[in-house]
Amino acid sequence: QVQLVESGGGLVQAGGSLRVSCAASGGTFRSYHMGWFRQAPGKERDFVATITRNFGITYYSESVKGRFTISRDNAKNTVYLQMNSLKPEDTAVYYCAADERGFPGSSPREYEYWGQGTQVTVSS
Repeated sequence: QVQLVESGGGLVQAGGSLRVSCAASGGTFRSYHMGWFRQAPGKERDFVATITRNFGITYYSESVKGRFTISRDNAKNTVYLQMNSLKPEDTAVYYCAADERGFPGSSPREYEYWGQGTQVTVSS
């Protein structure tokens, strides 16, 4: 029902910052919980952060807490992930996800819709 398109990935040095964006179309953006996941080659898709549709409550994985910030702009149908103090281990394809059901949590199975991903590479 909703289409998601990520952008803003790229190459950054360790300690640097990057912001990735996810634009939604074809659905009512305000009705969706939004999340960010990431996947490195040969690894499982891991939870990064989520923001609820109600009141914009945020949750983060322990590995990114204090460094990453998820936010949403309902007027622009867009969710963002601001990444600061980047580390080489943050290198992955970052995926945007959406779900209109109950609170989605940290499992990929709890999200219905996915973007194509955007590559983030952090050099040492």
